[in-house]
Amino acid sequence: MIDSQSILATAKKTIAAESASIEHLSTLLDDGFVDAVNCIVATKGRIIVSGIGKSAIIATKIAATLNSTGTPAIFMHAGDAIHGDLGTILKDDVVICISKSGSTPEIKMLVPLIKRGKNKLIGMTGNVDSYLGQQADFVLNTFVEKEACPNNLAPTTSTTAQLVMGDALAICLLEIKGFSSTDFAKYHPGGALGKRLYLRVSDIVGNNQKPEVNSDTPVKQVIVEISEKMLGATAVTEHDEILGIITDGDIRRMLNRYDNISGLIARDIMTSNPKTVPIDVLAVEALELMQANGISQLLGVSGKKYVGVVHLHNLINEGIL
Repeated sequence: MIDSQSILATAKKTIAAESASIEHLSTLLDDGFVDAVNCIVATKGRIIVSGIGKSAIIATKIAATLNSTGTPAIFMHAGDAIHGDLGTILKDDVVICISKSGSTPEIKMLVPLIKRGKNKLIGMTGNVDSYLGQQADFVLNTFVEKEACPNNLAPTTSTTAQLVMGDALAICLLEIKGFSSTDFAKYHPGGALGKRLYLRVSDIVGNNQKPEVNSDTPVKQVIVEISEKMLGATAVTEHDEILGIITDGDIRRMLNRYDNISGLIARDIMTSNPKTVPIDVLAVEALELMQANGISQLLGVSGKKYVGVVHLHNLINEGIL
């Protein structure tokens, strides 16, 4: 078995090398980066991100990040582009080509075709003096002194630098466009992050049953109502307005306190003035209210009208917690 300290030392050395290269990357930012950002902001088209090999994988991620932050982008593999996919590029599109060396055969074939179409070309390369660096309208310098690979061969530090440069580009565009949390939710409706930004209490309450009893409802019927509606509580109401709440905990405390419960009614065991939440607020706000008060249910209201119950389990199932 390989010594654990040796494994950890190699991992730490790799992280340190990549960290140092990323820190150096900020010193390479210049007017070319600013011009590239302004070019993208001004375009009426999309951003086509292209690369070959490992750079193509990074290009895919950069395109995804741009899309998710409000800048329409498409990935185009440099090898496929010169074999039929060049039609992906439309008149007003801006093309970002990514290549560490800037001089691979595919890039040398692709660049003239892009320029023939009069599309603006942003080159992301570790060699600004390369073919790509010289032919691009704007250059993003991702130079790294050495790969983290001990043989200085496997793309490691260089691809990390490309990824970080792409993130820097996307975040600059995001801020310039005023891309908000509401916009983010629009582009991420299916994920947990998006749900935290758009899912409201009404979306949850509407899917739950509505436990409800009157103040003079016998305790036995209260227990049945809580059990059948499966939310661990029931509201006590009068004319759709909330008088109190009875939870599983209230039932347990009642059983410990009374030997005979046959004459008890809801009013005798309910908690008055329970915590409520307007149904038009975000579900994440309901979660924060539950956490602040150490409770697992809230009664949803519309004005003073009782609408239903939102339970902690609902929020967990939705991925909010």
